[in-house]
Amino acid sequence: MPLPANLTTAEVAEYLRLKERKVYDLVSQGVIPCVRVTGKLLFPRQRIDLWLMNHLEGDDAAGTPTPPVLAGSQDPLLEWAIKESSAELALLCQGSGDGVHRLLDGRAMLAGMHIWHAESQRYNDPPTLGLGGMRDLVLIRWAKRQQGLLLATDNPHRLTRLEDIARPGIRLAYRQPDAGVSHLLQSLLERHRIDAKQLTWAANPSLSEDDLALAIRQGEADIGVGIEAAARRQGLAFIPLQQEYFDLAMRRRYYFEPALQRLQAFARSERFAQRAKALGGYDISELGQVVYNA
Repeated sequence: MPLPANLTTAEVAEYLRLKERKVYDLVSQGVIPCVRVTGKLLFPRQRIDLWLMNHLEGDDAAGTPTPPVLAGSQDPLLEWAIKESSAELALLCQGSGDGVHRLLDGRAMLAGMHIWHAESQRYNDPPTLGLGGMRDLVLIRWAKRQQGLLLATDNPHRLTRLEDIARPGIRLAYRQPDAGVSHLLQSLLERHRIDAKQLTWAANPSLSEDDLALAIRQGEADIGVGIEAAARRQGLAFIPLQQEYFDLAMRRRYYFEPALQRLQAFARSERFAQRAKALGGYDISELGQVVYNA
């Protein structure tokens, strides 16, 4: 019979081949992952597996320190949660692709990403991203986000669908090539048989979700592809296109760093859930799930 998603103290003791008293000792020391629900200890099995593999592999061996940096794609909810949780992570959000490179080079502790792979029809596929060689790679689900068209509130050009970006004189806001949404936009153009060379692009790329929304609000562009939360923050109109997965990639040992544990604990709070609802376009029902474990 398969094990439940959350183990009791007795079940986790049997799973780890330990005595229950030893489990309680590990809990009191703050060593083993657990949560309290109405006074009862529960042990999420996915987190226990990560914890166990981390110790078996000796991933906490001394080496060159990795800076406490979260690189990759910008996410308004993640940015807010890092500040509110006092996670003590520096943000260096220059696109999903940049986050992949910094994670591989040891210049970031974790990377946020939402890269669409048209061939596999999947998001954030490690081998396709060049992360398949990381034997201790883990992907944690952050949220499902709504991607769509951002446009001015009054919509003076009467833009209603993706194909409208090809109309003469319509200026398209866009992100840098390494950004996750750039992969999605390229896929959408191919799917709708729109020639990128025939489009009128904004004068400069937007380097974040908020920058793209701001460019439209300030009249530097007429339309762009981005997330609903960014549209709401700038008071823009929004037309949904598709839902995407935003994940956090890291080496297994960093999952247990205090910074990430504080962030995840805060993300389970009611205040966090209220913020996600207020921002709009977020589905956090899978937050914290391990979606890839090398």
